[in-house]
Amino acid sequence: MTRARLHGLARNPALPVEALLRLAADDRLDIEDLTTFPAAPGRRGFTDAAFDALAAHPDPQLREALARSSGATGAQRARLVGDLSIAVLHAVIEGPADRWADPLPTWAYRRLADHPEPVVRDMLTYLPGTPRDVIVALARDPHPRIADAARALLRHTPAQPATMGRDQAVSFAESTSPWNRAQAAADPELPAAWVGVLATDPEPQVRLAVSMRPGLTEEQRAAIPVEIGPELPVPAWVLAAGPDELRRCARSAHIGLRRSAACHPELPADLIAALAADTDPTVRLLLCEHQPAAPPDLLLRTHLESDDDDLLRHPTFPCTGLARLASSPEPRARALARYDDAAPAPLIDQLSHDPDPAVRAAVADDPRLPERRILELLDDPATATPAAANPQLPRPAMTALLTAAGVP
Repeated sequence: MTRARLHGLARNPALPVEALLRLAADDRLDIEDLTTFPAAPGRRGFTDAAFDALAAHPDPQLREALARSSGATGAQRARLVGDLSIAVLHAVIEGPADRWADPLPTWAYRRLADHPEPVVRDMLTYLPGTPRDVIVALARDPHPRIADAARALLRHTPAQPATMGRDQAVSFAESTSPWNRAQAAADPELPAAWVGVLATDPEPQVRLAVSMRPGLTEEQRAAIPVEIGPELPVPAWVLAAGPDELRRCARSAHIGLRRSAACHPELPADLIAALAADTDPTVRLLLCEHQPAAPPDLLLRTHLESDDDDLLRHPTFPCTGLARLASSPEPRARALARYDDAAPAPLIDQLSHDPDPAVRAAVADDPRLPERRILELLDDPATATPAAANPQLPRPAMTALLTAAGVP
């Protein structure tokens, strides 16, 4: 349990910086212990003092992990733009894997665009997030490869789906390989006669590809027997669809087209509302995963249906009205009650005695808990880590944990 407690201490916002640096030098903790924060709505991450202390650490691998940490804000990660390690700068530009991570400020991209190393400037042309005005500046870069890459980005228009060409599409349609025939079935230049042939192909993946081609009527799609599984490809033409075509996809009887429409980067509010009421749970999940304006009530319901903890980081995940879930028969729902800022301290204390260890762990770092209860949770293996992260953990208890663990 020693490592569990030290892991919690490392992300305790009330831990003195000097103690954090002592933990960073302890072999029992790895980099993930120092830089990983659990997904939670509105959950705090690094304090500025803690981030700055780790950002000055001599280990570049720790700084690289810090640049990718979902516990850091974009403004904090931007403080690493002057790092001497190329790997750290790559991590700064790439950012956290979390879809809803706080973005870097524009000034950070502009400063990196002036970096003396071409490899750093080049990263801005293929890693996500680079603002258009920075790409415009890079199109005038003295390094030809960087300038060409930036100009290609500026010219890029996804309006037309890729094609292998008519002759190659026919060749693939004649193939004995189901994969080849499926590629042909999706190609926009496949002749209409072959579209009809592949619509009755014995392989389900081929028929599915035909059914998701652009230009078909609803009747034509419905006439193709398809098998809809949990995983479906998202056609590029749907992601690039204009308003009218996108509307047809969102209102289609074909589940695959509705799922694809849910991923569209410019889905209008009325279609978000329509897909939020879709009968297909995967449509609703994709909507939550791809739309920053997904309705809060949908996020809550989908999180409880899907067990997708990443949804807890979504910018519109509700943080009000969750206290009502404390009486739910479902442990996952009860655990969410602690994220309600208006939940009274007695309710949080009640949840810390919940029979389910996951619920107790969810509330163990809540500062509304009384000191006595935090210390009790610290001695429970199921709650030791979050209890050690509780900012109301008394300073003498922090010191005692470090001493008992032999942290130098």
